[in-house]
Amino acid sequence: MAKVLVVDDEKLIVKGIRFSLEQDGMDVDCAYDGEEALAKATENSYDMILLDVMLPKMDGFTVCQRVRDFSNVPIVMLTAKGDDMDKILGLEYGADDYIVKPFNILEVKARIKAIMRRSLPKKESRDEARIITSGDLTLDVDARKLMVLGTEVSLTTKEFDMMQLLINNPGKVYSRDVLLDEIWGADYPGDARTVDVHIRRLREKIEPNPSEPRYVHTKWGSGYYYQK
Repeated sequence: MAKVLVVDDEKLIVKGIRFSLEQDGMDVDCAYDGEEALAKATENSYDMILLDVMLPKMDGFTVCQRVRDFSNVPIVMLTAKGDDMDKILGLEYGADDYIVKPFNILEVKARIKAIMRRSLPKKESRDEARIITSGDLTLDVDARKLMVLGTEVSLTTKEFDMMQLLINNPGKVYSRDVLLDEIWGADYPGDARTVDVHIRRLREKIEPNPSEPRYVHTKWGSGYYYQK
């Protein structure tokens, strides 16, 4: 049973989402401000967090950033604004996706299920390595962990999926649109800037010098590729 934390200060919205998700057999916790949300995320283990941007006591971006200090749980930001900066800022703080209010609850459930499916460890072919070592990097596919010089680096679900795809296909150039389809799914409503944000964050975590990447490179006008 999937366990979801729904965070919004509008109790009617929370009640509606909770009822709908429970109808699908999910276990739902609720929080109505940022401090309560952070406390629950700290004390419990969730498969997904739906997190409103505008919250009392602590805004959703701050909650997202604080959660990322100790958890890679998929986080979907809920925003009443259609403003691109809100969406990109949410991704900068470690969110995996966003949904703009007002939304259709069927869309919310579909996005939750899609993200959860992609968050599960993928079944690799027999000849694909389970532990990949490349330079200072070691990727443990089963444990979904990345080590840099023996120290674990905390990656979000999407960052790990992107790293796994690139490191398993060294030298292959992936366009931003292809990466968007591969990592987020063809039904994802965001644009290619989402890929740029995640690539930049990934480089900041794994590269000795992100401005001169050793592993994840840009092929100008084409996309991104991994180099051993």
